[in-house]
Amino acid sequence: MPELPEVETIKRELEKVVLGKKIIEVVIHNPKVIRHPSPAQFKNGLSGTVFKRILRKAKVLILELSGGKSLVIHLKMTGQLIYPGDGARSRVTFRLSDGKSLDFNDQRLFAELRLMDDWRKLSFIQRLGPEPFELAAEDFKKMLSRKKTKIKPLLMDQTFISGVGNLYACEALFRAKINPGRPASSLLEKEKETLFREIKDTLTEAITHKGSSVDQYVQLSGNPGNYARYHKVYDRLGKPCLVCKTPIKRISMGGRGTYFCPECQAEVK
Repeated sequence: MPELPEVETIKRELEKVVLGKKIIEVVIHNPKVIRHPSPAQFKNGLSGTVFKRILRKAKVLILELSGGKSLVIHLKMTGQLIYPGDGARSRVTFRLSDGKSLDFNDQRLFAELRLMDDWRKLSFIQRLGPEPFELAAEDFKKMLSRKKTKIKPLLMDQTFISGVGNLYACEALFRAKINPGRPASSLLEKEKETLFREIKDTLTEAITHKGSSVDQYVQLSGNPGNYARYHKVYDRLGKPCLVCKTPIKRISMGGRGTYFCPECQAEVK
């Protein structure tokens, strides 16, 4: 967390407020979040550059700069971008030509900042699988047919399909009425089609509502996203299923909490 909808929300908001603005100064409050190059080179390489274009690859933000370099931001679990920032919790502050600041916050210091000559050469970018919106239904069905892995961990595997994490895998599987422990190859053709549609619909709805504010995610403004109120199963342990009233269960799968309805998503006998 954040996943594709949250990072896409931040990307769209950044496009509205920082494009064309110059970085006047970079203030590094905690160098641990800077993974490449050295903090001094990071600071010097960014100062005086202008934001030219903003991209998103799966859960990663790429801010292309004048001069050809790119600022690559992986928010991981608790990273935040805040504009305008006040510096109160900032790990790195980017002071801009409009007199305001873009703050990079990260309570747990898991997030990663990189200044790259070519972001395409990053190994984790090269390993990313296609995003749901880049696929046709037939492609997705073929991908699943070759996998015996349980469907929930498979959807979270960024080398298989990128951008979907724990939260939206839970939500899409519930909407498709598929048990998270089913082997991917066991899904019927109709189930694969339904799951593919529900993945895209869930992500689209989450983007519309500015993402889900669970854990530390907030929009660029610092305001929470609104999609958590529409969750069907995620973070609803013990609450009645919105379809059948059966209490929502939570199990550990692939090291992550997995929420599902044991009735609507009953295992195939």
